[in-house]
Amino acid sequence: MKKIFFLIIIFLFSEFSAQEKIILWPKGEMPNSKILASKIKKKKELAELKEVELFAFLPPVKERNQKSVIIIPGGGYSKLTYNEGAFQIAKWMNTLGISAFFLNYRLPTSSDLVQKEIAPLQDIQASIKYIRKNASQWGISPEQLGVVGTSAGGHLATLVSNISKDFTELKGDWETISSIPNFAILFCPVIDLGEYAHKGSRDSLLGENVSTEKISEFSTQNLVTDKTPPTILFHNQDDTAVPPMNSILYFKAMTKNKVKGALFIFPKGGHRFFVTDKDPLNQNWKKLCADWLSSIGNK
Repeated sequence: MKKIFFLIIIFLFSEFSAQEKIILWPKGEMPNSKILASKIKKKKELAELKEVELFAFLPPVKERNQKSVIIIPGGGYSKLTYNEGAFQIAKWMNTLGISAFFLNYRLPTSSDLVQKEIAPLQDIQASIKYIRKNASQWGISPEQLGVVGTSAGGHLATLVSNISKDFTELKGDWETISSIPNFAILFCPVIDLGEYAHKGSRDSLLGENVSTEKISEFSTQNLVTDKTPPTILFHNQDDTAVPPMNSILYFKAMTKNKVKGALFIFPKGGHRFFVTDKDPLNQNWKKLCADWLSSIGNK
């Protein structure tokens, strides 16, 4: 039986002020991978990963509740952009007593992959399993784990919310651990890969000459069922990168399938949501999100 191990490195003085760095796959044993060296494309934008990483942001033990989230950054599936508020969201979650894990996942544009479109899904599924398996060491519940997705990261968050098939190749007791999150929070998510697609995300994930069948398969509004976890969506009406119809289509599918959730579309703000946003209307997303998180339980 193939074994997988996880390396946890504790560090105190990183650029991100995270308390733990977790490397998910051992060198040479990452599924669906040929193993390439890590390359930095631009400052604070990762283009290709040698190792899939989770950065843990943990509130003080006395302030910590049972909830946790995995933050999935965007970047059009061609890079990981974590300088546009994602780490701010992790630290903001900590102020609510919620533990946050930031995921650096493999990109489908990497030449290291055998089957490119499933690599990001493998990484988020493995992350969910790992956190659930080790939840007690952080004092969190394995049954109160959510995902937070921004832009293309929102697409990945909805994939993992709706696909029950396990792509991780993990064996033994790992197979008994669900990879479906308990809830999802989406900011300007890529949902539809057809009429309202963000072309860059679609091309990076599926290629430029993709069939209509493949487009439908990966348009996540088509994946929603009554088993989809509760989801809250935030979008801006003037988002020209990812049209708000993406969130509307997903919420429509949620409503049809009686999935609990909420949708908020603000008049302006473009393709972003910042913790530090001073707009008198947009800054309300934080209260709306915090109240919604409380409404789905906080044991």
